[in-house]
Amino acid sequence: QLEDSGGGLVQSGASLRLSCAASERTFSSYSIGWFRQAPGKEREFVGFIGGTASHTNFADSVKGRFTISRDKDKNTAYLQMNRLNPENTAIYYCAEKFSRGRRDPGEYDHWGQGTQVTLSS
Repeated sequence: QLEDSGGGLVQSGASLRLSCAASERTFSSYSIGWFRQAPGKEREFVGFIGGTASHTNFADSVKGRFTISRDKDKNTAYLQMNRLNPENTAIYYCAEKFSRGRRDPGEYDHWGQGTQVTLSS
């Protein structure tokens, strides 16, 4: 199971860190992906981190502003979001899949419940 948290209402230009806590004792075997869904839009890829944290991949729209990390001792992954803007308003979801990360949400097996991020202009 995954539990994502850390969303909130912030002003444009602010930073926010989302957390994704996993219950698996084999946390390092799973890649963690982050996705988001804005009102009226399809769920889209944000980024992922591999199980050993040696590889990350990001959507072009967030590259250079967002980073992903993971703490194996806490079984938790993090999405650090910097220089947020109103276009980043969405529900953010973390998801996990065994082995290598992918951009396709359909390849992920388990999902968090989502956490709302809202930007005020």
